[in-house]
Amino acid sequence: MMQTATRWRAPGLRSGARAVLMLCAVAALSFPSGGSPAATPIAVAVADFDYFDTSGEVADQSAEHLARVASFAKLLRDNLAAQSDYRVVTIECRDQPCTATSMSQDVFIAAARRAGARLVVYGGIRKMSTLVQWGEIQLLDLEAEKLLMQRTVTFRGDNDAAYRHAANFVGDQLKETMPKP
Repeated sequence: MMQTATRWRAPGLRSGARAVLMLCAVAALSFPSGGSPAATPIAVAVADFDYFDTSGEVADQSAEHLARVASFAKLLRDNLAAQSDYRVVTIECRDQPCTATSMSQDVFIAAARRAGARLVVYGGIRKMSTLVQWGEIQLLDLEAEKLLMQRTVTFRGDNDAAYRHAANFVGDQLKETMPKP
């Protein structure tokens, strides 16, 4: 006895409707649970920050300050990298610090673009006195050629905890201002 293979058919559907149903099923399996394709994270570069000590303190704390400012930039990078909307890229600089004041504006922007950044965060920290620090933070959209944020923040303390707290605050401010993919 010969058996014939039968094709499965959804009850009551014609072949065109079955094709549409199959395409919808394939599309649904292709996308994440949010129902739309995953957006590509925005590339953001966080430049090194400049540091100026105008406090006039007698004790030389330059090594500690340079370490804290480097830590500040690293904390910002880590904060942004933890967000799925952003991909942190590194600005490469030869024989000079990667700060906005250590190179000309054109060279700085070109370095950020070479790194693949759409957004670049930069600025500096100024120590005014034993207790008060000022941070100038800028966020530049290289694609739109537009400054998205220019903010001055103050923080008290000249220790690791004060810099960590300031970096967390600035990271939150950046995330509120930065475009989403």
